[in-house]
Amino acid sequence: MATSATAALAVNLLDAHSLLATFGVIGIGVVMFAETGLLVGFFLPGDSLLFTAGLLCAGTADKGANLSLPAVLAAAVIGALAGAQCGYLIGRSAGPALLARGRSRKLHEGAARAAELLGKYGHAKAIVLARFVPVVRTVLNPLAGVLNIPARVFTVWQVAGGLLWTVGLVLAGYALGSSIPSVDTYLLPIVGLIVAISLLPVAIEFLRSRRGGKHQNGTAQ
Repeated sequence: MATSATAALAVNLLDAHSLLATFGVIGIGVVMFAETGLLVGFFLPGDSLLFTAGLLCAGTADKGANLSLPAVLAAAVIGALAGAQCGYLIGRSAGPALLARGRSRKLHEGAARAAELLGKYGHAKAIVLARFVPVVRTVLNPLAGVLNIPARVFTVWQVAGGLLWTVGLVLAGYALGSSIPSVDTYLLPIVGLIVAISLLPVAIEFLRSRRGGKHQNGTAQ
């Protein structure tokens, strides 16, 4: 009992392997909920946690215990969807003062980026795209509540984005772990690549908007 308590206290919240080794599947659900529903969870490693969990489900990684793929998917999806909905409800009840209380520079930058996404792409695209951007996925949900985005609109698109993000990253890790023996040897560069890939939807939308703006300017001239 004392050993379990010591291990829990020694866990590195920024390291996916440490989180999974200490808390297992339950930790996935808790991290997903905190990162997407509570402003204090903006620093948690959502992308790398999902991908690493998928690797461990494949049973070929050397580090950590093997995990059950259905259990990981269930925990990730439930945590991410429930967290986003909770964040929205908190924002709707607390109002603008909620974000104003945060002192973290990253948190305020994330709020500015979330507001930019909502203004540029509209509710549907912004809610889906935000899932793939660290910090922004934490802030956008309460911000959507603060801005009184219709609950039905928010729920439909946060579910779509949440499923795409969680299931996509877990299955990507599982597929790679199933095909490459001892793939965890290359985990750090792979996780970096996954994070970069997760930003692609936003980059693509940004390039499209710029091209659209240039086209409109050229037509106006």
